[in-house]
Amino acid sequence: MSDHAQHYFVPQPSHWMIVGSFALLFMAGGAAMWFNGAELGRYSVLLGFALLVFMMFRWFGDVVRESEGGKYGKREDVSFRWGMSWFIFSEVMFFAAFFGALFYARVLSVPDLGGLTSRELLWPDFSGQWPSAGPGFKDQFTPMAAWGVPALNTLLLLTSGVTLTIAHFGMLEGNRAKLKLWLFLTIALGVTFLGFQMFEYHHAYSELNLKLSTGVYGTTFFMLTGFHGFHVTVGVIMLTTMLFRSFAGHFKPDHHFAFEAVAWYWHFVDVVWLLLFIFVYWI
Repeated sequence: MSDHAQHYFVPQPSHWMIVGSFALLFMAGGAAMWFNGAELGRYSVLLGFALLVFMMFRWFGDVVRESEGGKYGKREDVSFRWGMSWFIFSEVMFFAAFFGALFYARVLSVPDLGGLTSRELLWPDFSGQWPSAGPGFKDQFTPMAAWGVPALNTLLLLTSGVTLTIAHFGMLEGNRAKLKLWLFLTIALGVTFLGFQMFEYHHAYSELNLKLSTGVYGTTFFMLTGFHGFHVTVGVIMLTTMLFRSFAGHFKPDHHFAFEAVAWYWHFVDVVWLLLFIFVYWI
């Protein structure tokens, strides 16, 4: 048994965690000040965000150098896989909370309010049917249709899952040209998805009168689709990083967990969107 196989690599103590903590402190404190009208708040948020990006760039750079330096073996790989698995599980529970809120609103809360005997006196013309902004909401709005941009975005994300899988096969085969091409196409599909989502939001606000403030329907719609869009953005950034690393000659057929971790994350984002399309847009 080799010496590397007998030992588990433990890096030197890092200062990046405290840097990240200060970044989050500046962002949270700045947001609180900004929401309460303090002009200094926005600059604190920007400072915190810039510090967070700097921290992530440098910290991830350290990890990449350790990986490419041959310091990670099978034992470290198992730890990374467990870590990514628990991270994705936390993301599953994050979206489960919002899907739970949607279920409660449309299956329990809104129908119950619509069935009250005092409903006609309290909220005239409120039927308790979904989609609904809820009782007492006077403004008219149009729900987002499924067969348009949402259906197109579904096709884009499903296709991106296929292109990413082809890129992965290219890596396993040692075909770096195939890896780079299909990884680039995956990124392009993700960026196109985000562009269509921005168009959809503009259409919702300007033509459908559908806003974040449009009662329970508006809040659940924008919170679910908005947080998903944020996750797609993070995924595109990670995929782009993987593409740059591929051009730098990183990854081997038997040593490429960073790529696999990003692929897991992207496929998770795909699955969440399918659920969104079914329960938010379609049904």
